[in-house]
Amino acid sequence: MKLLVLLGPNLNMVGIREKSIYGIENANTINEAIKTYAKSAGFECDIFQSNHEGDLIDKIHSSLGVYDGIVLNAGALTHYSYALRDAIASVEAVPTIEVHMSNVHKREEFRHKSVISPVCSGVICGFGKDSYRLAIEALKGLI
Repeated sequence: MKLLVLLGPNLNMVGIREKSIYGIENANTINEAIKTYAKSAGFECDIFQSNHEGDLIDKIHSSLGVYDGIVLNAGALTHYSYALRDAIASVEAVPTIEVHMSNVHKREEFRHKSVISPVCSGVICGFGKDSYRLAIEALKGLI
């Protein structure tokens, strides 16, 4: 089984930005932990991060026939990118789990609405880097 973890804008800055929300562990160590856990769960895992919406859309489009599932932390794009929503919908054969490290419902009002949730298989938020582990477990049950 092959898994794609997609990380959106500013997620390369985890461990540097807003440490009270995202913690002090940097993106590289979190990504290594994701890969290690994915392997133990039986997944080959690729991680792709971009600060550019179009790059994420292209990666989603190319997932068909390549990946068995997607774990997506779209960052702020979650709340307004209808283009990203449409890309997820266009590859409905590839289950996608929406992930957020923080509990978006305890944050600013604009973060409470996700335009991608309706086309995702599920949503996990608020468990820090463990949100990724929980999403991988959820995908195991869907595939």
